[in-house]
Amino acid sequence: MKKITIADVATYANVSKSTVSQYLNKRYDYMGADTKKRIEAAIKALGYSPNIIARSLKQKSTKTIGVIVANILHVFSTQVIRAIEDYCNASNFHVIVCNADDDPMKEKRYIEMLRAKQVDGIIAFPTGENIDLYQGLLEENYPFILMDRLVPGVAMDAVLLDNEKAVHLAIEQFIKAGYKKIGMISPPMEQPVTPRRERMEAYKTALKKYGIEFRPAYLASGEITDMHIRIKEMLTLADPPEAILALNDRVLFELLQYTKDHQVQISADLAIIGIDDVSFASFYSPTLTTIAQPAFDMGKKAAQLLFNQIQGDSRSETNVYRFAPQLMERESC
Repeated sequence: MKKITIADVATYANVSKSTVSQYLNKRYDYMGADTKKRIEAAIKALGYSPNIIARSLKQKSTKTIGVIVANILHVFSTQVIRAIEDYCNASNFHVIVCNADDDPMKEKRYIEMLRAKQVDGIIAFPTGENIDLYQGLLEENYPFILMDRLVPGVAMDAVLLDNEKAVHLAIEQFIKAGYKKIGMISPPMEQPVTPRRERMEAYKTALKKYGIEFRPAYLASGEITDMHIRIKEMLTLADPPEAILALNDRVLFELLQYTKDHQVQISADLAIIGIDDVSFASFYSPTLTTIAQPAFDMGKKAAQLLFNQIQGDSRSETNVYRFAPQLMERESC
């Protein structure tokens, strides 16, 4: 079957090829209603569908961006993706989502794959370990935004939570409720992941602010698969903590599972606050005090910054945008 072309549509609608092209690109400023109807009818009658690849090459844009997340299981990641997709959809852009699992090699392959597909730009939750690759993108002036994390030595625009403020809100809430034996549980600290390191340092400074001695045994980190072991080690100390801050939503899930499995009564036996406002926090029993990240605002900001770069805005300076957390006060503390 012969492939229908713009020329066929133009002949059928009795207009020029440039008029059809203007219609397809939604440039209707000088186009009459009757002309639009004729082109629309011609496209329908002939079954015409635009050659996306050819148009992309001509316009030097694929109308597509890539988003590389560290772990798609995080509530925060899915909310950020949704906000980016909403913003892109409003601008007729598509989104390719890749899950890197905090693996530098997977991240590298995804960046190379997205570049091969000629996406117009990338938003990434970086592993922080592909320094030469990030630096090359920067020198090339390729549109690239860091989400949730910084990469030391690489001056790229970034969108993050105010992690110090998030931890201070949690510690202040524990203190306000009368707790002084406060622990914190985190994913592995060995990885150069900005939120983990900033929240750990904030935990220490917040305790110092309230005159509470930092106890190394009250700070635990490990893989999610080993989290129950870390929690058990902390809660079976001779002098265990009365309250625990879960550094993110996945740590919180493991902590809640442990309390259920070992009949630990939340609030009565152990106060809990989690960073990331999980969807079930308001109807869990007891309801969960959390520190909410404005994930949708952060995702939208990242998309705006990327579009600015795609549209050619110069990078005269690098900006790091910090978003304020919010305490969601409930019953678990």
